Amino acid sequence: MGNDSFIAKEMAPQQRILFPPEKIRMDWQQRQRAGAGLHNLGNTCFVNSVLQCLTYTAPLANYLLSREHSQSCRQQDFCMMCIMEAHVNEVLHSSDSAIQPSAVINVLTQDFQLGRQEDAHEFLHYTVDAMQTACLSGSSELGMSSQATTIIHQTFGGFLRSRVTCLSCKAVSDSYEAFLDVPLDIKAASSVTAALEDFVKPEQPDGENCFKCSKCDKMVAASKGFTVHCAPKVLTVCLKKFEDCTGRKISKVVEYPEYLDLRPYMSQTAGEVLLYSLYAVLVHRGDSCHAGHYLCYTKASNGLWYEMNDMAVDGCGIETVLRQRAYLLFYVRRQLLPASFSAVESELPPVSPYLPLLGFRLLPWCKVRLACCLKLANVEKSS
Repeated sequence: MGNDSFIAKEMAPQQRILFPPEKIRMDWQQRQRAGAGLHNLGNTCFVNSVLQCLTYTAPLANYLLSREHSQSCRQQDFCMMCIMEAHVNEVLHSSDSAIQPSAVINVLTQDFQLGRQEDAHEFLHYTVDAMQTACLSGSSELGMSSQATTIIHQTFGGFLRSRVTCLSCKAVSDSYEAFLDVPLDIKAASSVTAALEDFVKPEQPDGENCFKCSKCDKMVAASKGFTVHCAPKVLTVCLKKFEDCTGRKISKVVEYPEYLDLRPYMSQTAGEVLLYSLYAVLVHRGDSCHAGHYLCYTKASNGLWYEMNDMAVDGCGIETVLRQRAYLLFYVRRQLLPASFSAVESELPPVSPYLPLLGFRLLPWCKVRLACCLKLANVEKSS
């Protein structure tokens, strides 16, 4: 999923809010085991794996399960939101072990060659962009700040800050770019956290004169660096495994955590932990982007993990999930607030050996911190 083309010198005020942010439900409103698998209709594993990851994106699924979009949709032709709404409802409510994602496959003929292995990342980009376009129907004249208030951009979108620093006078120039995922170079990194550190590390100039400094009033040497300025509710990370020219795959182990703190990579590094929880992992098995097989691992609303390999949906443990050679990682933001304590507490072991040592008079926010620490330390979870 690529970044939006919007780049601005400053964060413009919103003219209009297209979807009230308070209506976004981050926790599952319905809890059940995993839904149906998906039939492979001829090298469509790249479609199936992306669809399953999106189906188990809680804030998106909650909205689609409510059928709110289709009840108010006025589009006469193709609408990706309506298609995804029907698909997610069918997957999660079907009594069959597997269904055919025919409605989604039928809209791909213009952009993808059916029967040929395509890139799952490109399909994810296509699908989310198409849903965003559907949400903007009749509102395309609005500025980008307002366009970023759709249910789709509020779920997947954030803003990066690009900061150029004059190495002579230390003056800074900031611009902002909307994004829907974070692509990470893994050639020199052995973990996602190391790749994120490289992502936000300022680049030093290759030459002496690379930036016109308004304060120095001349071309000067400058450094440039990115930071996450506005964090998304759902963080999608793409590990860049394929060479741009050849399509050859970078086959190396890149470790990724079940819980990720985004705070060190923000424009404002001071503040509370910005905690994200892993809920889906998309995997490519093969030697190049033109061949191989895609499958995914998703966390269903019942809190359990499942391997989703086309028609097959089988339970698995977090240890299996974290051993995969991931291509795409999906994290959902967790609220470190007393009101959200029950959501975190529910994932603690029923009897933790650590809790009696600390007594039972912990304040709610202390319990939340303790819960996160226990999870981060890989304390045995309940089944």
